[in-house]
Amino acid sequence: MEVAGILYAAVKYIGLIIVPYVNTDLLLKYLLLLSYRIFFHPLRNYPGPLAAKLSDLYAGYYAISKRLHLTTYLDQKKYGPVVRHGPNKLVFNTVEALQDIYNNERVTKSHVYELTIRGGKPNIFNVIDKQKHRVKRKCIGQAINDKAMRAFEPTMMEQVDIFIGQLLTSCQQQGTSTSTVVNMTDRCKRLGMNIVGLLAFGFDLKMQTDPTYLFVIRGLSLGGYQNNCFMQFPSLKKLRLHALLVVAGYSQRIKYLRMLQTMVSTRLAEEKHAKNDLYSFVIDHIDDTTDDSMKISELWSEALFFFPAGGDTTSTALSALFFYLSRNPDVYAKLAQEIRSTFPSSSEIRGGPLLSSCRYLRACIDETLRISPPVTSTLWREAISPSSSSSDGGHHEEPFIVDGHVIPPGVQVGVSAYCLHHNEAYFAEPFAFRPERWLAEHSGAAALARMHAAFCPFSLGGRGCAGKAMAYLEASLVIAKTLWYFDFEPAPGKAGQVGGGVPGRTDGRGRPEEFQLHDIFAAAHDGPNLVFRPRGDFWRDINVEKAPVSL
Repeated sequence: MEVAGILYAAVKYIGLIIVPYVNTDLLLKYLLLLSYRIFFHPLRNYPGPLAAKLSDLYAGYYAISKRLHLTTYLDQKKYGPVVRHGPNKLVFNTVEALQDIYNNERVTKSHVYELTIRGGKPNIFNVIDKQKHRVKRKCIGQAINDKAMRAFEPTMMEQVDIFIGQLLTSCQQQGTSTSTVVNMTDRCKRLGMNIVGLLAFGFDLKMQTDPTYLFVIRGLSLGGYQNNCFMQFPSLKKLRLHALLVVAGYSQRIKYLRMLQTMVSTRLAEEKHAKNDLYSFVIDHIDDTTDDSMKISELWSEALFFFPAGGDTTSTALSALFFYLSRNPDVYAKLAQEIRSTFPSSSEIRGGPLLSSCRYLRACIDETLRISPPVTSTLWREAISPSSSSSDGGHHEEPFIVDGHVIPPGVQVGVSAYCLHHNEAYFAEPFAFRPERWLAEHSGAAALARMHAAFCPFSLGGRGCAGKAMAYLEASLVIAKTLWYFDFEPAPGKAGQVGGGVPGRTDGRGRPEEFQLHDIFAAAHDGPNLVFRPRGDFWRDINVEKAPVSL
């Protein structure tokens, strides 16, 4: 063919004149592959950056830079709602695609999830086989259903009270009249990690008051960063280049993995119902003799997922909500009024009808999850092979269609929650923090239904987050208790600007009013830096003995 002839001549010229030591045949094969991806590939007519059509290195570069979600948003603004974001990847930005991809029995997780498996044992996050996932979800769901949450709530509340006590100790430095600046990312992460450690295996990390296990936060971030880079650019792992990503924090990552092993082995040595934790709820559903149950050996791999899923995501939502409240005084005042008029005392702030009646609180949480979804990465999916048996015993022979597009076999598809949540077709003024939009009396039934259809911070379908109820409960308790006891505002000077975008930047980080997320699958972030003041004499109810040191 003419194109091949031109490429061959060019390669020969390069080989003879410029780089005589290059294997020109190998180079020719690679260039032919690139030409196939541009001119002959089934996705050749889909718009997208040229570099993305040629190689997954495009997504890999932005994943390594921790801003792939922003690049995806900018690319969809430029190219439209369907963008070719890799040689075999299409990323969509419509509610129709959201349903077709994530609420579809014919679709399973992409093969790239296998790159995140450690020790040969997949967990509920990275298991590909749908039946195995159902077994895991049924088992683990026992620990985070409504009954389990009611049993675990007193333990969660103890940690929230320590969090409140730590905020009180920040309000006045000893011997001065000034308050300590509190970085809410640090504070919320420690709270989140403590709660998930207790929920998973009844293990108290004491991270709010003791620095011993603070390395867990760093180790967890490194693991998420590495896994996200694997999934976006698989060649990193195949070429064994991934160690370069985390070389500076490798020792902390190893300490984190060993800590998980210690946590699991410690719990296994205790009586099975000694604590209201994951282990106590799932142990009766574990059976090493059948394929229809989880195995005891799988607990460690599930712990690997439990920490980012239960600790990182909720701490991100809380940090972001503190950011938006501190920068939107009208919203702050309205929410504070709702909390302070709903509960007669701090002891009444707990899960139940009163907390559920705080509609504006729920609207604030939802608006935070919309603008700053804790999972920033695109969740890749692919159709089950036509040769695979369907759930009804037949075979899938009809084409896989996403929002009217016939998807060729082997192509990965996905929707970015960050992009969909900022799509003006569903959310007016998408970068404005407006909790009222989630109230029917403000938006109207039609607009509210349209927004709910596009709202996917927990994904949806059978692979959606099973811990949704836990996340809402934890966030609601923390915000309600904080506003009952305190008022807060951004720290003075440059410290108070931490967490927001920088005006003038054109890479998606130019909005000061947006809490900045860094894409490591479950987002990394910094700030906001806040200053707290006790509200009247209500602080006298706080038990500071549980929080003697502000770390």
